[in-house]
Amino acid sequence: MKTRVMAAYRRIEAVDRPEIWIDLRPESAVLADAAALEARHRAGEPLPLYGKLIAIKGNIDVAGLPTTAGCPAYAYLPADDAPVVARLRDAGALILGTTNLDQFATGLVGTRSPHGAVRNAIDPAFISGGSSSGSAVAVALGIVDLALGTDTAGSGRIPAALNGIVGLKPTRGLLPARGVVPACRSLDCVTIFARTVDEAAQALACLAGPDAEDPASRDIPHDRVAVRTRPFRVGVPDFEQLGPLREGWIEAFAQAVRGFPGARVVPIDLAPFLAAARMLYEGAFVAERYTAVGKFVEAHPHDVDPTVRVIIEAARDIPAHRVFADLETLEHLKRAADDELSTVDALLLPTTTGHPTLAEVAADPIRTNSALGRFTNFANLLDLSALAVPAGDVDGLPFGVMLVGRAFDDSLLVEIARSAEKRVELAVVGAHLRGQPLNHELTSRGGRFVVATTTEPEYRLHALDTKPPKPGLVRVAADGRAIAAEVWELPVAGFGEFVASVPAPLTIGKVRLAGIGEVAGFLCEPSALAGAEDITASGGWLTHLRGG
Repeated sequence: MKTRVMAAYRRIEAVDRPEIWIDLRPESAVLADAAALEARHRAGEPLPLYGKLIAIKGNIDVAGLPTTAGCPAYAYLPADDAPVVARLRDAGALILGTTNLDQFATGLVGTRSPHGAVRNAIDPAFISGGSSSGSAVAVALGIVDLALGTDTAGSGRIPAALNGIVGLKPTRGLLPARGVVPACRSLDCVTIFARTVDEAAQALACLAGPDAEDPASRDIPHDRVAVRTRPFRVGVPDFEQLGPLREGWIEAFAQAVRGFPGARVVPIDLAPFLAAARMLYEGAFVAERYTAVGKFVEAHPHDVDPTVRVIIEAARDIPAHRVFADLETLEHLKRAADDELSTVDALLLPTTTGHPTLAEVAADPIRTNSALGRFTNFANLLDLSALAVPAGDVDGLPFGVMLVGRAFDDSLLVEIARSAEKRVELAVVGAHLRGQPLNHELTSRGGRFVVATTTEPEYRLHALDTKPPKPGLVRVAADGRAIAAEVWELPVAGFGEFVASVPAPLTIGKVRLAGIGEVAGFLCEPSALAGAEDITASGGWLTHLRGG
């Protein structure tokens, strides 16, 4: 436990992304929590999330840390954890700190914050997505195991898609929202970021359930617990209904549709969903943002991000009669959407429409942001569950898809996602790392980056005389060192194909990774090390290439 905590703080130093955090707890405080947690574990207390490291979006109360919602002037110091945070602690998780966000959870870009724009985990020239930007990037960079965000219009799904991780938006109210600074209180959801569907599902099981002090919280009806049998029916719209997408994304989506083995694809009309999505910001429902923080914004105009202020202040002047007219329209759209969903187990869509650069958002902040929510804005208005999952990459950036189901179909979405997520982890240390000449051998087989890490300190690294240059990793009985590594995931079929292509003297065996355990990974036959330069002191292949 102590080693995992210390590794997280060294990882924070290594990635040098200060914009992720609003308040990062001192390492000593988290180590003290870890010691207390170990005592609970030794006493036999059930701890399903034992030792998991967690980041919390900065609009969710964490006792002892200020809740700012991305606005320092708004800050207050909560005496108690929000129920979802308390449940994490009860389950054995450790809280590292609170994360940056689009101020007052108003945005899908991750740039509207006085703490700075949260840059994408893969390419810092691109946006991370928002509003739960810091939480998503903390998971994607391997700092934490899980993170909490919130999602009103897509803030728990779009950052997941743009950073190559899982974003679970539960049924509204399934996770209590008490202790959360509201964006639109009737639509807000607490959401979960994870690297795998199983990790997200495990966290959901620990966090779900009604809260006596939150009248909007809900429990799963008894008749919705059972998971349906296969084959799953997946609803896919005509691609023309999707509208414009980033170049290469329609092809990536088509590939993702084919990636659900055994599922039956059913045509579905996306029109009522898209019409509902437009209502979230083009209609009267945005007025609830003024209800949440409008008076504060008017009293502190210079403390609020200009784009956020424009959105919230404009919501003040929406007349009440428009709200009731939109509620009536929404009832009709919900019936039409429910009719479409009655023919399928889940709807499958691209999670978002594109991946803007930071410069593109700065040039046109509102329209660029609005385009991102085309497929996410409708979910909470229509009282639906949703799960965003990685689906490969396009031009080196993550691409993601989203399963959408009826209220309380959260477990069903998990099962459908699992049916397409049969993947194998692989540790790489050399020419297959990101940016290296053989990385395409992973991405072309559906591989996706999981986390940067190190081996346990029991290996030595040698530079082999190969083309292209490659290192040879060997486990030793003494004088070993931790070597920089990356973990990738490949589909089972792609993994088998890849292993068959690995040339001697390299081989695939079990590699021991710090804080992770054994995974499949590259090793080298000892006979090939004769005359090879020992580069262990560099600590990793990339450092060696840079002359370190």
